[in-house]
Amino acid sequence: MPDEQMAKTSPRTPARPLDEIDRSILHMLQTDGRASIRSVAERVHVSRANAYARINRLIDDGVIRGFGARIDQERAGQGASAYITLKIVQNSWRTVREKLRVLPGAAHIALVSGDFDVLLLVHTRDNRALRELVLTRIQAIEEVLSTRTLLVFEEQDLKEGVDG
Repeated sequence: MPDEQMAKTSPRTPARPLDEIDRSILHMLQTDGRASIRSVAERVHVSRANAYARINRLIDDGVIRGFGARIDQERAGQGASAYITLKIVQNSWRTVREKLRVLPGAAHIALVSGDFDVLLLVHTRDNRALRELVLTRIQAIEEVLSTRTLLVFEEQDLKEGVDG
């Protein structure tokens, strides 16, 4: 299910306050997104019905945006990863975001403050494919003023579960 469909409320609608049980459920699901309702309920000491209702409320409120698998990019044939910083034309964020999100290998896009405007994480087959992506696709976007590519030598997901 796409993330946009999971969050049924508007991004401007504030989520209901979270209590310790909600935070425990979120931590557990970040560690193991496949945890059963029964195991969640047991770990946070609530009934299965309560755990189910809380998870659904977190989804409805847009706190939980989706569930997915953590991929070892190198083992999946994506041996080159890079963070690409972009300086863009002022007020072109939405246009640039839509052009970047459809790029092959685009994994994460953020509008940031500082010396550059956008931070983009990409995964490609190899450095040649990365070069092509940067030079022929990203730098061809009219609103992109400049780019800088930072190769990723090694990465570690800080929210990995016990078997990750």
